[in-house]
Amino acid sequence: MKIAIGADHAGFELKEKIKQLLTSKGIEVEDFGTHSTESVDYPDYAHPTANAVENKDADLGILLCGSGNGIAMAANKHQNIRAAICWTTELAELARQHNNANILVLPARFISEELGLKIVEAYLNTDFEGGRHQRRVDKIACS
Repeated sequence: MKIAIGADHAGFELKEKIKQLLTSKGIEVEDFGTHSTESVDYPDYAHPTANAVENKDADLGILLCGSGNGIAMAANKHQNIRAAICWTTELAELARQHNNANILVLPARFISEELGLKIVEAYLNTDFEGGRHQRRVDKIACS
């Protein structure tokens, strides 16, 4: 499995912890930045991460910013991206099970490191249920 990851300055420190978790589990990670806590613009990291998932260069993506809102909005501009902001493990599981979210978005300023790592594990350990949910997911993309 390969995960594309990106964050702005608010998500940088948690992004680094998530990378450690993923690599310890043998998961390949492509880091699209940022690479410090210096103030940056979240779309600069949302778009390359979303492109990697959309082009199937990565299986799934993880994005982080302060609230999760801006970076999710930018990622969701991509036609085949379903980026879900999750601040609990239950939301991450439902985002995968029911919505086939292909990018997990974390609100780095509103969750602890411990919770963030648990959310990532819940997201990665949950599969899409398909069935009635597939019909609904098929209706998300605009043509």
